[in-house]
Amino acid sequence: MGINFTIKPGQVLGILGHNGAGKSSLIKCLLGAYDYDGTLSVFGMEPRNDRVNIVRDLAYLSDVAVLPEWMTVKQIVKYSAGVHPNFSLELAQQYLSQTEIPLSTKIGRLSKGMKVQLHLALVMSADVRLLILDEPTLGLDLMFRERFYNQLVEWLKQGERAMIIASHEVDEVSHLLTELLILKKGKAVTSGSVDEIQGRFQKVIVKEENKRQAEAARPIHIQHGIKESMCIFENGKAEKLSVFGEVCEPSLSEVFIALQQEEA
Repeated sequence: MGINFTIKPGQVLGILGHNGAGKSSLIKCLLGAYDYDGTLSVFGMEPRNDRVNIVRDLAYLSDVAVLPEWMTVKQIVKYSAGVHPNFSLELAQQYLSQTEIPLSTKIGRLSKGMKVQLHLALVMSADVRLLILDEPTLGLDLMFRERFYNQLVEWLKQGERAMIIASHEVDEVSHLLTELLILKKGKAVTSGSVDEIQGRFQKVIVKEENKRQAEAARPIHIQHGIKESMCIFENGKAEKLSVFGEVCEPSLSEVFIALQQEEA
């Protein structure tokens, strides 16, 4: 299945997949750093030919520390204000005042969490239309992750903005997403709105005595338990599935696992 998606202002696209699925490669294509087959348009422009114009309205936050470690925090803020036409020095100072990051400290001496905080403050201080995040919270503790995602929500609400989040931590980002693209081995397994995708699948909690009947109905995924099992069906009828057990809507992580197993 080829990769095909569109993202509009106010939407948050989740690019989900295990490590090596192609999430980072797809992002590099959007940034104009990788060659690709087919058609790709960002703000109506082609990434490889119009990269300079695109990055004026696009910010990227990766899982890899890319900030110059020899600079101090104060220096990187000043530098960013000088090179990005939409950067707000006042906004950057406001964001950093809410952290414990010392302005005189060199970036190389900051903790992993502080580096991500600093990078996010720089990104949010530039008035861009699209923010792309590639596994941005790897190695961070749970308390910081919650604060991090709350800041993203506030950023999204401040204008005609959109966001792309690439992650393999489905449960962590599921509450933010409006659109979904699931990848495996460089190909799209499924894509669409979160509501549409979740609505296509049914979860059935199957008691042991009904297990064989449920399996005969060809679920796309079965999670075996001691007293009961969980089956995921696609485009099943609730009234027919209810004879096997309790029918309910699966979580995004359950859909993700089911589709990965189905395509194995």
